[in-house]
Amino acid sequence: MNDEKEIRNLVDTWMTATKAGDSETVLGLMTDDVVFLVAGQEPFGKSAFAEASEAQSNASVEFDGESEVIEVKVQGDWAYAVTKLRVTATQLGKEPMVRSGHTLTILQKDAGKWKIARDANLLVPVSASEGDA
Repeated sequence: MNDEKEIRNLVDTWMTATKAGDSETVLGLMTDDVVFLVAGQEPFGKSAFAEASEAQSNASVEFDGESEVIEVKVQGDWAYAVTKLRVTATQLGKEPMVRSGHTLTILQKDAGKWKIARDANLLVPVSASEGDA
Protein backbone atom coordinates (compact mmCIF):
# COMPACT_ATOMS: atom_id res chain seq x y z
CA MET A 1 0.00 0.00 0.00
CA ASN A 2 1.37 3.44 -0.83
CA ASP A 3 1.85 6.19 1.75
CA GLU A 4 -1.06 8.36 0.62
CA LYS A 5 -3.47 5.43 0.79
CA GLU A 6 -2.17 4.50 4.27
CA ILE A 7 -2.78 8.08 5.46
CA ARG A 8 -6.28 8.12 3.99
CA ASN A 9 -6.94 4.80 5.75
CA LEU A 10 -5.68 6.30 9.02
CA VAL A 11 -8.25 9.11 8.68
CA ASP A 12 -10.99 6.55 8.02
CA THR A 13 -9.88 4.45 10.99
CA TRP A 14 -9.89 7.56 13.23
CA MET A 15 -13.46 8.39 12.21
CA THR A 16 -14.71 4.80 12.58
CA ALA A 17 -13.04 4.35 15.98
CA THR A 18 -14.32 7.72 17.22
CA LYS A 19 -17.89 6.85 16.23
CA ALA A 20 -17.52 3.49 18.00
CA GLY A 21 -16.11 5.10 21.16
CA ASP A 22 -12.87 3.12 20.68
CA SER A 23 -10.40 5.44 22.40
CA GLU A 24 -7.66 2.80 22.48
CA THR A 25 -7.58 2.64 18.67
CA VAL A 26 -7.65 6.43 18.36
CA LEU A 27 -4.77 6.83 20.84
CA GLY A 28 -2.79 4.24 18.87
CA LEU A 29 -2.95 6.49 15.80
CA MET A 30 -0.92 9.21 17.56
CA THR A 31 2.75 9.65 18.32
CA ASP A 32 3.55 9.81 22.03
CA ASP A 33 4.51 13.50 21.67
CA VAL A 34 1.46 14.50 19.60
CA VAL A 35 0.26 18.11 19.92
CA PHE A 36 -3.29 19.25 19.17
CA LEU A 37 -4.11 22.86 18.35
CA VAL A 38 -7.74 23.86 18.85
CA ALA A 39 -9.04 27.45 18.70
CA GLY A 40 -9.62 28.95 22.14
CA GLN A 41 -7.55 26.33 23.98
CA GLU A 42 -3.93 25.88 24.92
CA PRO A 43 -2.13 23.20 22.89
CA PHE A 44 -2.51 19.74 24.45
CA GLY A 45 -1.01 16.29 24.08
CA LYS A 46 -1.89 12.64 24.19
CA SER A 47 -2.60 12.37 27.93
CA ALA A 48 -5.01 15.33 27.87
CA PHE A 49 -6.69 13.83 24.79
CA ALA A 50 -7.07 10.50 26.62
CA GLU A 51 -8.55 12.23 29.70
CA ALA A 52 -11.05 14.16 27.57
CA SER A 53 -12.02 10.97 25.71
CA GLU A 54 -12.63 9.17 29.00
CA ALA A 55 -14.71 12.07 30.35
CA GLN A 56 -16.81 12.11 27.17
CA SER A 57 -17.30 8.36 27.37
CA ASN A 58 -18.36 8.63 31.04
CA ALA A 59 -20.83 11.37 30.06
CA SER A 60 -22.25 9.11 27.32
CA VAL A 61 -21.33 11.52 24.52
CA GLU A 62 -21.81 9.95 21.09
CA PHE A 63 -19.96 11.16 18.03
CA ASP A 64 -20.84 11.06 14.37
CA GLY A 65 -19.17 12.81 11.50
CA GLU A 66 -17.80 12.93 8.01
CA SER A 67 -14.27 13.57 6.86
CA GLU A 68 -13.12 14.36 3.35
CA VAL A 69 -9.40 14.22 2.71
CA ILE A 70 -8.67 17.12 0.37
CA GLU A 71 -4.89 16.84 0.06
CA VAL A 72 -2.06 14.55 1.16
CA LYS A 73 1.62 15.32 0.58
CA VAL A 74 4.41 12.96 1.64
CA GLN A 75 8.08 13.87 2.09
CA GLY A 76 10.12 10.96 3.41
CA ASP A 77 8.95 10.01 6.92
CA TRP A 78 6.80 13.14 7.22
CA ALA A 79 3.50 14.03 5.58
CA TYR A 80 0.62 16.42 5.90
CA ALA A 81 -3.07 16.07 5.20
CA VAL A 82 -5.77 18.70 4.80
CA THR A 83 -9.29 17.51 5.56
CA LYS A 84 -12.78 18.95 5.60
CA LEU A 85 -14.53 17.70 8.72
CA ARG A 86 -18.00 17.85 10.22
CA VAL A 87 -18.55 16.34 13.67
CA THR A 88 -21.72 16.00 15.72
CA ALA A 89 -21.45 15.31 19.46
CA THR A 90 -24.68 14.24 21.15
CA GLN A 91 -25.27 13.79 24.86
CA LEU A 92 -28.54 12.30 26.10
CA GLY A 93 -31.07 15.04 26.86
CA LYS A 94 -29.08 17.82 25.20
CA GLU A 95 -29.08 19.42 21.77
CA PRO A 96 -26.40 18.00 19.45
CA MET A 97 -23.25 20.10 19.13
CA VAL A 98 -22.13 20.37 15.51
CA ARG A 99 -18.72 21.65 14.48
CA SER A 100 -17.45 21.97 10.93
CA GLY A 101 -14.33 23.19 9.16
CA HIS A 102 -10.88 22.10 8.11
CA THR A 103 -7.93 20.41 9.76
CA LEU A 104 -4.24 20.39 8.98
CA THR A 105 -2.57 17.23 10.21
CA ILE A 106 1.16 16.51 10.25
CA LEU A 107 2.01 12.83 10.27
CA GLN A 108 5.23 10.99 11.03
CA LYS A 109 6.26 7.43 10.23
CA ASP A 110 6.79 5.57 13.50
CA ALA A 111 8.09 1.99 13.24
CA GLY A 112 6.85 1.87 9.65
CA LYS A 113 3.32 3.15 10.46
CA TRP A 114 1.93 6.63 9.87
CA LYS A 115 0.85 8.37 13.06
CA ILE A 116 -0.50 11.83 13.82
CA ALA A 117 2.24 14.07 15.23
CA ARG A 118 0.50 17.47 15.10
CA ASP A 119 -3.09 18.46 14.36
CA ALA A 120 -4.53 21.92 13.88
CA ASN A 121 -8.31 21.71 14.17
CA LEU A 122 -10.11 24.72 12.70
CA LEU A 123 -13.67 23.56 13.37
CA VAL A 124 -16.28 26.10 14.37
CA PRO A 125 -19.78 25.60 15.81
CA VAL A 126 -22.65 25.45 13.33
CA SER A 127 -26.32 24.69 13.82
CA ALA A 128 -27.38 21.11 13.05
CA SER A 129 -29.38 22.36 10.06
CA GLU A 130 -26.54 24.42 8.49
CA GLY A 131 -24.42 23.09 5.66
CA ASP A 132 -20.67 22.59 5.94
CA ALA A 133 -18.57 25.61 6.77
